[in-house]
Amino acid sequence: MSVVQAEALDFLLENYCQRWPEEAEAVALFIELLDDRANAFLRSRLAGHFTGSAWLVDRSGTRVLLTHHRKLERWLQLGGHADGESDLARVALIEAEEESGLSDLTVEPAIFDLDRHWIPEHKGVPAHWHYDVRYVVHADANEDYIVSDESHDLAWREITSLVDDEAADPSLRRMAEKWLAR
Repeated sequence: MSVVQAEALDFLLENYCQRWPEEAEAVALFIELLDDRANAFLRSRLAGHFTGSAWLVDRSGTRVLLTHHRKLERWLQLGGHADGESDLARVALIEAEEESGLSDLTVEPAIFDLDRHWIPEHKGVPAHWHYDVRYVVHADANEDYIVSDESHDLAWREITSLVDDEAADPSLRRMAEKWLAR
């Protein structure tokens, strides 16, 4: 990763911290990872690595597309590994396209949410941290998704329904609250 790319992500993280000062401790962990000499954009860095996710909203902005994640067995936002790509907004956009089959998506450049979460051991890959950088991605008029091999299913969910859904992942509820506060 070039110095320019690192500075760009650092700027986005600092901007995020200004918007969400109560998350300063989490932002510091992401900046610490970014400053590490090991390439934190590769999944082979098992001490932890960056991932990119999409809060994929429909054209009206009232629904979000969620995946019933095949490995984690729960409903989550679309996203995945950076695999060496340091432009995490691009990662979020590509993952949204690949996992939904939707095209003509657009991504907002600012970070929408950050989430550091533990990934359990799976098929010989040791447990490790994901430093997930999340972006808002907008669908166009076509909302006819295709379920990929990474999902059991996909579904459009009303964002307002996620806020009080105690069965929903806490980070989904947090993102729903952030979205509704916009």
